[in-house]
Amino acid sequence: MARVVQAEAFMVDLPPKVVRHDAIQSFKSQETIFVTLRDAEGAEGTGYSYTIGDGGPAVLSLLQHTLLPALMGREAERIEANWRALLFHSHATAVGPIMALALAAIDCALWDMRGRKTGLPLHLLAGGAKDRVPMYTTEGGWLHLAPEALVDDALAAQAQGFRGSKVKIGKPHLAEDAARLEAVRAALGPGYEVMTDANQSLTAAEALRRVPMLEALNIGWFEEPLPSDDIAGHARLQAQCRVPVAVGESLYSPGQFADYIAADACGIVQADVARVGGITPWLKVAHMAEAHNMAICPHFLMELHVSLVCAVPNAPWLEYIPQLDDVSAPMAREGGMALAPTAPGLGIDWDWPVLTARTAPGSRFTVTEV
Repeated sequence: MARVVQAEAFMVDLPPKVVRHDAIQSFKSQETIFVTLRDAEGAEGTGYSYTIGDGGPAVLSLLQHTLLPALMGREAERIEANWRALLFHSHATAVGPIMALALAAIDCALWDMRGRKTGLPLHLLAGGAKDRVPMYTTEGGWLHLAPEALVDDALAAQAQGFRGSKVKIGKPHLAEDAARLEAVRAALGPGYEVMTDANQSLTAAEALRRVPMLEALNIGWFEEPLPSDDIAGHARLQAQCRVPVAVGESLYSPGQFADYIAADACGIVQADVARVGGITPWLKVAHMAEAHNMAICPHFLMELHVSLVCAVPNAPWLEYIPQLDDVSAPMAREGGMALAPTAPGLGIDWDWPVLTARTAPGSRFTVTEV
């Protein structure tokens, strides 16, 4: 084993190529935080994390002043020990998004380094359950789009081999949400999966009003219907709904997922590798879900999640939202199937000259072992 002796971090803004609006927010820019670690033997690993437009400098500050200095001199191969040590090194800031996003960039870099040193891709390092996974697209289902645009995008996706589409809901009136979903279902037929996402926008009463409509249209899941801290409300809703309630995009630790599962408050978990704190805790959530006979269908970050959903047996879908095409080689796919990368480590082929050119001014820094 070898000590971590150097870390370099920086941030790149990646504006979305299409307008992305949901019921509570807009996706302004992916503030992408990169961390490259080097060990005493010269091995490297790169990880990354993200925000959707705010908070990136806070993540960088936590990395620069607290977490990366604490990592220096620790054995790179002891990933589990490192994750826990860093969590408790600054436990007053946990559990929460800034801490989770900072931890994730480090944790993913350590897994990337392990893969590069062993010559194994992440999906095999982490389990090796399969080498490909079906995709559903969210990129054409945003809330501001008219029903006709939703249908056109879903038909195009179906023609490319995609198995499903996610449609954002949370319009002021149930009839508006129904019109959007009914149009897609009528055009695509019963064999095409249609998921919904309310982005925490509904009251318990309004969510329950939508249940008969979702059941009649055979919707795949009802994502984030209520605020993420309302476990009891989700439990009551799931008990009255035959459509699986999906949560996890806005949860930041395995313990929060455990609380939801213990309360029978969801039917699908959607851990986001960056928001839950990295690959190490993501795998804990995935195996926790498997032990409860539940699927894990992660949120966003398809270029990283493709390896993780192929690592575990209970991950039936990958969410398609392309965001890294300008700064890396496109994710490998065949029709509507995403293929697990075969290159060692995370398997993301970064375009380093482009990343360097697009680095936010003043964001780059280096931390070394004293």
